[in-house]
Amino acid sequence: MAKRALVLLEGNSRGTGLLYIHAAHRLGLHPITLSADPSQYDYFAAEGIEAVRVDTDNLDALIRECSRLCGSYDVAGITGPPNEALYATIGKLCARFDLPGPNPTAIERCCDKFAQRELLATVGVPIPAYRLAKNAEEVASIAAEIGLPVIVKPAEGSGSSGVRLCRNVDELTEQATYLLTRKHEWRGSPRILVEEFVLGPYYTVDIMGSEIVAIGTGDFGRPPHFVYHQFAYPAPLTDDEHERIADVSLNCMRALGLGWGPANIELRWTKLGPVVIEVNPRLAGTPTPQLVQLAYGVDLISEHIKLVIGEEWDLRRKQSDTAAARFLVADGDGTLDWIDGDSPAAAASGVAEVKLYVKPKTPIVRKGDYRDCIGHVIAASPSLTETEAMLERAIGSIDWSIVPFSALATHAG
Repeated sequence: MAKRALVLLEGNSRGTGLLYIHAAHRLGLHPITLSADPSQYDYFAAEGIEAVRVDTDNLDALIRECSRLCGSYDVAGITGPPNEALYATIGKLCARFDLPGPNPTAIERCCDKFAQRELLATVGVPIPAYRLAKNAEEVASIAAEIGLPVIVKPAEGSGSSGVRLCRNVDELTEQATYLLTRKHEWRGSPRILVEEFVLGPYYTVDIMGSEIVAIGTGDFGRPPHFVYHQFAYPAPLTDDEHERIADVSLNCMRALGLGWGPANIELRWTKLGPVVIEVNPRLAGTPTPQLVQLAYGVDLISEHIKLVIGEEWDLRRKQSDTAAARFLVADGDGTLDWIDGDSPAAAASGVAEVKLYVKPKTPIVRKGDYRDCIGHVIAASPSLTETEAMLERAIGSIDWSIVPFSALATHAG
């Protein structure tokens, strides 16, 4: 009898990919990963994962490979760790092989941040003022119309890549130049979104299907960039605030034609209430799944896989704790000389996970986005105060040294 297999598109070096592998095994599935470069994921070899090299940007090549796998395995489902660029492709593959999956048209529409805002605006979802720009002159004109400060970012992408707060004309010019000279990695022609800077506490909403599973809160490092600092679940909300955030989030799902599988909504609470910053038509990346499981006892990844293979899921909360993650953020450009203290941190009371994303001797070039994070620490307890104290103690034991490139060049000379 053929093995029941789960096909995954690409992996994830920061932990979510391995969580999908482990969840697949727990569900009695044989995971197979299709990747353009399997060697980029260290855990493939360590876990003995079956990986197939294939161009994951080529739908026809993926269809051929999945057809071949169907000859040897009982392919129960196709999905992948959070990867916005591939999620529409996953939907197309699922449709091609008559498997449960997301609507690729809705995914593609949602991944275009301008198209997303146009749809949300038509149904009255509160969003920042926004305009689309194609050149530096339009960026400056729109910023003047909206009023500084503004957010200037690509109309596609994730992880705050290419996103910057522009507080004056000089910063506006610098950001437009950065985006338009292709220092930013574009998948297509440059399209720039200029939008109002919305102030207020940041919240993140995790949805599966049409059901809100969790609402967390977070914050970022110092502007002008938006590098993650901390996330915590559950968010400290009143019943009224929770209801208003839930209503706005479900309105987003309906407006965008979503409602199958995972989604994540980012918003800020303003003096007028919740304002939606972005809808991500996929599961939020690590450490969100770990935090939701620690806080509520809901395994988002396992429940997502159950949906993918056509089985009944269970989103019922099984516990009520407070979980939080603090990120380790690079404090300079250069080569990571050493990093240690992770073992004592992992052994500290209440700490659930310590994850380092980089190894010593790795070059560090800060981008002002998720790639500036070099690790995270997760802790959980019955209260936010206690959890944050656990994080402080654990973080305090971790240290590292980044040697500036200039110092290395001088030493070499």
